[in-house]
Amino acid sequence: MRPVLPLKNRKEYKTGALDDDKLPWIPSVLFEQWLSHALHSKVEEPLAMHLATSTLKGKPSTRIVLLRGFTGKGLAFYTNYESRKGKEIAENPYASVTFFWPALERQIRVEGKILKTTPEDTDRYFDSRPRDSRIAALISKQSNKIPSRTYLEKLFQDKKEELSKREIKRPDYWGGYLLIPDLYEFWQGRPHRLNDRVQYIFENGKWHKARLAP
Repeated sequence: MRPVLPLKNRKEYKTGALDDDKLPWIPSVLFEQWLSHALHSKVEEPLAMHLATSTLKGKPSTRIVLLRGFTGKGLAFYTNYESRKGKEIAENPYASVTFFWPALERQIRVEGKILKTTPEDTDRYFDSRPRDSRIAALISKQSNKIPSRTYLEKLFQDKKEELSKREIKRPDYWGGYLLIPDLYEFWQGRPHRLNDRVQYIFENGKWHKARLAP
């Protein structure tokens, strides 16, 4: 099998390192540091995360969603509860997300259990969205088949006219999720593919840190 790209285009990673003596014992601290760096470095789509879910039988599916909140408790994102990912989360509430920032040669993986955000937090976020995005959430039966793009745009325009002078309330089928981490893995590209990998696992009420082979 031929390589996808010629070896002369192979990139050496040289922008950073993970120093064992400087790593915090609480992974959320390092996560916030890296996320802040990504935001201030103005990398493309710094909040994009690759969400992996699966059915109860273990059939996986993945997609990109946007991080919309982070505290020491977990990572928040919002979607249609009746979408494919929503149905899979209802069946199997364990999931994984990955952040990848090529310009920084960094990646973070987070695994854990997913819970719904509170109605208050969900309403607060929904009300902060642009009006057209709220209308889109009302008319889109996410993951369902539709006859055409024209059909979708007509639904949107009709609903926009209908609600032109009315308040837009969040539908019950749209809301937030909070991923409660029990694993973080931080990856920093290094020369010769001897990349730094540091993993944190939450066991017996505390975080345990370990360096992994690349």
